[in-house]
This record gives sequence, structure tokens and C-alpha cells, in this order.
Amino acid sequence: MTQRVCFLFNHEDVHQIAHTLPVAQALARAAPHVHVELAASSGAQHAAILDMLGNAPANLTLKLLTLGPVTELLTGALSRIAPVRRLAVLRSYRAYFESFDALVVPEFTTTILRSHWGLMKPKLICIPHGGGDRSVGFTDELRLFDLILVAGEKTRQRMLDRHPMLAHQIKVCGYPKFDALDLDRRPRLFEDDKPVVVYNPHFDPRLSSWYRFGPAIIDYFAEQDQFNFVFAPHVMLFRKWLHGSLEHRHLKLRGTVREDVRALPHMRIDTGSTRSVDMTYTLAGDIYLGDVSSQIYEWIIRPRPAIFFNSHDADWQADPNYAHWHLGPVLTDVADLPDALRAAIDTPQAYAPAQSAAREATFSMAGTPAAPRCARAILDLLHQSP
Repeated sequence: MTQRVCFLFNHEDVHQIAHTLPVAQALARAAPHVHVELAASSGAQHAAILDMLGNAPANLTLKLLTLGPVTELLTGALSRIAPVRRLAVLRSYRAYFESFDALVVPEFTTTILRSHWGLMKPKLICIPHGGGDRSVGFTDELRLFDLILVAGEKTRQRMLDRHPMLAHQIKVCGYPKFDALDLDRRPRLFEDDKPVVVYNPHFDPRLSSWYRFGPAIIDYFAEQDQFNFVFAPHVMLFRKWLHGSLEHRHLKLRGTVREDVRALPHMRIDTGSTRSVDMTYTLAGDIYLGDVSSQIYEWIIRPRPAIFFNSHDADWQADPNYAHWHLGPVLTDVADLPDALRAAIDTPQAYAPAQSAAREATFSMAGTPAAPRCARAILDLLHQSP
């Protein structure tokens, strides 16, 4: 009997697609007897998948999951605050998901199918989108997955520290997103050769530096002439005007970027294009500014200076949620930024050994590429299924 595997893309943006689509393609090529279906919950995700897909094998298909007009209207508005539409898609398509032997996702929301709605079929498989350190990546929802495919030993060990009973479910397979990209490219964003600083704040209303420091950082770079500057926040920051965190019990208005800086030739303001998710900026930049985004680990695929902002007075030095803050200086005031930038120019390799070690721990890159390794692990699980 033909086995069926669904790769679900159920989000407000497209940034998770590259983390699992290469695995779907590898699985379809490796197992012609398995029907692989890509399920996109929005037109934007559907279009992004088509753009990345290329020539698909005959056993790989694409489906658009739609909602009724009234549900679409209501959930679309509410999703500006909370992931209401994602939940509506999961509820509306429960019978559809149950028709598969396995459901592969890059995030944890889908576990509600099992925790609240009792679906024990299909097998739930997670390929986390990113290799970051935030506590949200190690929560109890992990226990609801039958298989978790992680990028490297760092993430595996961190998951096991909290959930030792998952030793057999967690497999190190590498970072599939890297399979789909040319990591040697050097995009040119500006006409001159001034160093390019990339500011990549997260959206979390407690942890992100944007709410406290972001406008002042943009003002600083607008008024100087030594650096080119890219403002490329996590794509979800400007997707919503109000950000809430149940974990940290925080709620904050997003704010805006002053319009006049968009026209400055040494400034690029990108609040959510495809360049924000295809590593254009992480491959083009010379100095990284950030806080808690997992993009720091994509940045150190080629070690370069990084500077972090502690905007919430975190006691971070021994906290694994801030492990990446050991990869560059940590600032608590924008007034310290000029000195940190000078140090980055004068001693660009100061943190290179630490970054190289973190890269090796975060990403397993030896031998077979990540997507085929993930596909093999999924096939092994399917062979174990009744």
C-alpha cells in the first residue's frame, strides 16, 4: 500500500519553507513508492513553494489549504495579534491530516492536533526552523512528536537535558536550508565598499532590542558615513502591529521606521522581503547586530564580527538561552555602539574561534547533505509504522 507523507506549511509568512521543502524533495526522489504532498495554508506560501520547487517528481504534489470567506476574514484580522488562522487551518483540515501516515512540520503549533484534538495518526515529525537558543525551542510540546530531526549536537543535547525520555526520537541530520542555497555567494547590496552592518532584531516583545533600542540604532546609522546599513528584522516583527508573548507575559506595540531614512543611499530598510529569509543579508554583511534571533547561527557559517544588545537586563552569562551572546560583545546602551564597531573593524577575528566552535556544534555538515539524511530518518520511521 502506498504510504503518504504531508509536509505542512502553516504560517503567516514564508520563512519556514526552506527548512523542510528540501527534505520533501529528497524524500520523493528517494522513495517513489511514497506519495509526498506539500500543503500550503496561504497563497504567499503556495507561490514561494512553486518558486523554489523546480521540476518535481511525479509522486510529489502541492495543495493549497483554504478557509471559508467568513473564517478567512475573522482569522486574518486576529492573526495580527495571535496565530488564530494557523489554529483554524489545523481544525478545519483535521480529517485531511489524518489521511497521512506522517505529517512533517517546522514548528510546534501542529502538536495541538494531538494534545487537544486527539489525533494519534499521522506520525508527527518536527524539523525545527533554525538552530537558535531561545527556551521556546525546548518546551514540552517536543514530547508530542514521534521524530525530531535537528541540525546538530548542540540542539540535540539541549533537548535531552530537558526531555531525557526523547533519546530515541531525536536524530541529528544537519540543516536542510543550507542544501537549497549557495553559501559561497557574496551578494552586493551597495555601490561602494564600505563595511555593511546588518541589524536583525527579533520580534519577541521582551527579548528583542527593537522596542527599546531600535529607533536609536537606525538614527545612529542614518547620521554617519563610515558604514552601509541594512535593517532586516525577523520577518514577523513587521507582520504584526502588536506583539505578545505568553511565555514572558509581555505585550508591546511594534512602532515604525522613520520614512526619511529609506531614501538614504547607505541605508536599506527591509521589513519582510524574500531577501530576509534566503540569507542574502547574512551572506552579504560584514558586521551583525542582533539580540536573540537564530539567524546569528546562519551568520557564523562564515565567522565575522557580531554585536548583541541586552535590552532587558538579562543575567545571561551562564544561561543557555543566551549561548550565542558569547560570540561577540554584548551592549546595554546604544552609546557603546561606536566603540564596538571600531573594535569589530580593528580586530575582526576576535571571536572567530568561538564562532567556529559554535558553528560545528550547531550544524552537522559532514558527509551526506542534510535533506537526504532527514529523508532517510523519515523512511525509517515509516518502515516501523504498522
